[in-house]
Amino acid sequence: MQQFVIQGGYPLSGEMTAGGNKNAVLKMLPACMLTDEPVILHNVPDIGDVRVAIELMRQIGAEVEWQGPKTVRVHTREIKNTSLDPALATKMRASVVFAGVLLGRCGEVVLPLPGGDAIGERRLDAHALAFRKLGAQVELKSGALHIHADGLKGADILLNEASVTATENAILAAVLAQGTTIIRNAASEPHVQDLCRMLNNLGAQIKGVGSNQVIITGVNRLHGGEARVGADFMEVGSFIGAAVMTGGELLIKESDPQHLDMIALVFERLGVTWEVRGQDIFVPASQSLMIVPDLGGRIPIIKAQPWPGFPPDLMSIALTVATRSAGAVLFHDWMYESRFFFTDKLVRMGARITLCDPHRVLVQGPTAFKGGAHISSPDIRAGMAILLAALAAKGETRISNIQQIDRGYENVGERLVALGARIERVDASTAVPQS
Repeated sequence: MQQFVIQGGYPLSGEMTAGGNKNAVLKMLPACMLTDEPVILHNVPDIGDVRVAIELMRQIGAEVEWQGPKTVRVHTREIKNTSLDPALATKMRASVVFAGVLLGRCGEVVLPLPGGDAIGERRLDAHALAFRKLGAQVELKSGALHIHADGLKGADILLNEASVTATENAILAAVLAQGTTIIRNAASEPHVQDLCRMLNNLGAQIKGVGSNQVIITGVNRLHGGEARVGADFMEVGSFIGAAVMTGGELLIKESDPQHLDMIALVFERLGVTWEVRGQDIFVPASQSLMIVPDLGGRIPIIKAQPWPGFPPDLMSIALTVATRSAGAVLFHDWMYESRFFFTDKLVRMGARITLCDPHRVLVQGPTAFKGGAHISSPDIRAGMAILLAALAAKGETRISNIQQIDRGYENVGERLVALGARIERVDASTAVPQS
């Protein structure tokens, strides 16, 4: 086990390149197994969850090899196992999409209930609805979903929620189904779009990419090919936050700014702006850091929404950035009841945050963060948010359980050090977290 030791108060400066989208690659990698021909993925981040996904794929029968720092080749000549290893599947939420892949190619799968971040309950009812519409039988027993179909057939699927992974699972199962499938109330996040474009590159027939109605005409088989994972807007937003928290300036290259419009609108409410330079963005050191009130001077509300609304996974980052801005703002994540339970750790560092209820917090800034805390990272995004606070804090901060951060951010400590941060990764075997 390792931890970060951060000496805060040093502004970041320089340039970096955005990594591949975690939420895209964790669906695109399993999707490679829908064909028995080789598939090559580019811009693959080497993060903890990707390593788990690759290990699962190898157990199922895929040959997976890294052909370079960010390039992975997958060749699945045959599926040898349709039951996922519980020890691996429960390590990440994205293991759920193996259901759509194995159901589409083999007609059966045993899926242990997936794991992931402890941010609240995330049910699988929308997935079951989609699979049943396609003709599958779905049963929950002994802690696993048992799904079987003698032959999938296209269907009109109205999802009861715009779930990202349920949309992706339905797409993965439908591309090889007989007939046409229409998915209404579909999620349209950039990672869903990346998956659809990849499948089309392999011979699938998917229309409506990027909309809330996706139409899939089933094909007999997919062929091999190549695809590129887009930029991770969660990582881009996090590094914007790192620059702002430290008062530094940063050029983020290959950041796919076309996906940052709503994020820009929300950050503007916090007094944070950046410049778009082609496919790059530049975050200047000079920021107003003044929260813009609503009409009549009312406290503004930042609310997580399905795409193209503000992404739930950036709520923790935006909340931390708000602690540096003058004024008050309310954050509301109606999706996950445990998203904000990490805020007590920011309070220990000096933040003025009121947890109104499990879904809402009031932030009052600006905060002069102080070091001296020894904090355990509860999940990927909260861990990164705490790291941002530590970068801004005067003095030393220790963060334990950093494998949570490593699950979603590639070499984050080393990349921040290259920008001027003072971070050391040390052995935590003799340390005991304080919270």
